[in-house]
Amino acid sequence: MSPPNSMANANGDGNGVLMNGGRVDFDPSEAPPFKIADIRAAIPPHCWVKNPWRSMSYVLRDAIVVLGFAFAAAKLDNWALWPLYWVAQGTMFWAIFVLGHDCGHGSFSDSRMLNNVVGHILHSSILVPYHGWRISHKTHHQNHGNVEKDESWVPLPEKVYKELDTSTKFMRFTIPLPMFAYPVYLWRRSPGKKGSHFNPYSDLFAPHERQAVLISTLCWTSMVLLLLYSSFLFGFLPVLKIYGLPYLIFVAWLDMVTYLHHHGYEQKLPWYRGKEWSYLRGGLTTVDRDYGIINNIHHDIGTHVIHHLFPQIPHYHLIEATKAAKPVLGKYYREPKKSGAFPWHLFGYLVRSLGEDHYVSDTGEVVFYQSDPEIFTFSKPNNAKPKSN
Repeated sequence: MSPPNSMANANGDGNGVLMNGGRVDFDPSEAPPFKIADIRAAIPPHCWVKNPWRSMSYVLRDAIVVLGFAFAAAKLDNWALWPLYWVAQGTMFWAIFVLGHDCGHGSFSDSRMLNNVVGHILHSSILVPYHGWRISHKTHHQNHGNVEKDESWVPLPEKVYKELDTSTKFMRFTIPLPMFAYPVYLWRRSPGKKGSHFNPYSDLFAPHERQAVLISTLCWTSMVLLLLYSSFLFGFLPVLKIYGLPYLIFVAWLDMVTYLHHHGYEQKLPWYRGKEWSYLRGGLTTVDRDYGIINNIHHDIGTHVIHHLFPQIPHYHLIEATKAAKPVLGKYYREPKKSGAFPWHLFGYLVRSLGEDHYVSDTGEVVFYQSDPEIFTFSKPNNAKPKSN
């Protein structure tokens, strides 16, 4: 099945996808001619080695920056500087999240205890339930690109989409509202799915995972209580300025980055069901992104294709591993557009995708996003009375 409504130009998109008179020379939904073992064999052995001391050095680096920013902002307390602090600190919160994310994957170290202790400290500090999120994120990786089983930014089937009221569609597809969806997702997941990352008895978790989820929920609750106590001790406004607004920036980073790793490419990419889905084909629908100076700050999470296929690889080896895998991936790897110092270009991809990628067909094992041209049309109630003359 060829992808419909390609967003590439007539001559090509610079990523090995050529267009001739509207015809796509490369169909990304075709089964690749290589196996995941071929990609694995191309990656140098040392890229799989986890160095806990190196991992901890990144934790120390980020912690020093976060505490330094907070101390400087509180000391200066200048309204001209607060917005700069919120953006900078929110970005560092996002970097902290990525390190906790590595703990969840086990790419931080070979020690499960170290991973879980550090992961709890990092994620609880930014109000993320470590095990609850870790388990659902594992589900996302195991089912990436699967319409029915994926967990993160999953396309809505047409039937589910058409059952949404206009306000829900507005919240889901209108910038910047979807970029603040993460806390809601933690509590109640996405439309069409049930469960909570805080409830050990949620459908998200198996019985043997309940104790771990409960521990993470208690850690999250402890952080909330600490913030409430700090508000009582120092006042609500100082806590809002030091922590609350950076937290919102962090949430925006998380939602934007995770969305764009699976959406918004120049050419529409496939999603799968049933026998057409495989771990490899699903992983190849992910997209690498260049974030400019943010790449190093958020630990190269934009190098996402190899991360999705092999989440055990530490973040500090992802660039080298990707370079080694490119000859095997060929056209199935989409070279990211180079960024300036700050990735302003990604906002264009984000806006365009949310304006076009609304739902997928209820049927078919290889599907592509479709658009609803009347997405925000308010329908008249069935019992509305006609106006009298």
